[in-house]
Amino acid sequence: MSDPEKELEMLRHRIDETDSELVRLLLQRRELAAQVGVVKRDLGQPLYVPEREAMMLEQRRQQAADMGLSPALIEDVLRRVIRESYQQQQAADVHLQDKNVVVVGGAGALGRLFVRLFESAGATVNVIDTGDWALAEAYCSQADLVLVSVPVAVTVDVITQLPTLPPSCVLADVTSIKQQPLEAMLAKHSGPVVGLHPMFGPQQATLAKQLMVACHGRDEDSYQWLLQSIQRWGAQVKQIDAQEHDKAMSFVQVLRHLSTFVYGAHLAQERVDVQQLLDLSSPIYRLELMMVGRLFAQDANLYADIILSDPHNFQMLRRYVQLFDTLLEELEQRGKSDFVQRFADVREYFGEFAQRFLSESQRLLDTAGDAQQIS
Repeated sequence: MSDPEKELEMLRHRIDETDSELVRLLLQRRELAAQVGVVKRDLGQPLYVPEREAMMLEQRRQQAADMGLSPALIEDVLRRVIRESYQQQQAADVHLQDKNVVVVGGAGALGRLFVRLFESAGATVNVIDTGDWALAEAYCSQADLVLVSVPVAVTVDVITQLPTLPPSCVLADVTSIKQQPLEAMLAKHSGPVVGLHPMFGPQQATLAKQLMVACHGRDEDSYQWLLQSIQRWGAQVKQIDAQEHDKAMSFVQVLRHLSTFVYGAHLAQERVDVQQLLDLSSPIYRLELMMVGRLFAQDANLYADIILSDPHNFQMLRRYVQLFDTLLEELEQRGKSDFVQRFADVREYFGEFAQRFLSESQRLLDTAGDAQQIS
């Protein structure tokens, strides 16, 4: 064995030892994070404190720069470690032993998530689902919270069928549209009312760093305990007017869902070889294709109900289709110049967000590139 080969073997051995030490340090950090979680739970502090995380990341970025390391590398590593830590920590010690909660639709995927959360906080939880309406009056008569978690298409009907609730009971829903359910709840119940929209799916192990939208209905002070519980479980609560929420969701959800559906339907119609597309895709196109495929791994009724939830959605969608056709015709008839000008106009509209989105998406693409295996 030549000397360079011995040196290579020695260096590889030292790398293995260093990697082993990194694993040991990661274990030590996880154990410390678990202890922090216990103390925060006892103190009733939320699982996720954005100011603390941001400060810690900035300090480590600066330390990395001072030592000649890539700040972006250190941030990527720490973000992955932090995400794992949140999975290990328990949510803040939410005490709801004095609360009686009814989850309408509690046998569904999202309903089960909230049943688990409230039960973990010590609340008495009763579930009303298909075939359980005979129990609704008895359950609701003692309720401190009635949470409606049913498909969009039947939410308003279910709300109107609820029995009379105690005056102090909070009536809430977790539907992806807000104005119609909120109006139905206000008409049904004279007590506290709030509309909620979880911007996450039922598969979440914790609510750490998740977003919950809240739309005020009536008697805000009386449902603060509910919002505070959600925050202590780790979520951030964003309050917004119900009408503004639904207008925003027409772009966040409706437009994106239908565009994704049409993209997938077009691939199917053209009989495109999906595996070949994957083999030829860079991380960004692979992610786009994954987002299309992800849609078709889920419930068609959910997406249909969201798109059909408001007749005004179709007016907006038709404007989108018309613009698509106009831009296609401009490109076909007038060539490159009009496209470049349109591009510049839209870039001006996005302003500083364009560069911000470029930077944030690059982090996602780097992660996707690390995970991709090329055979």
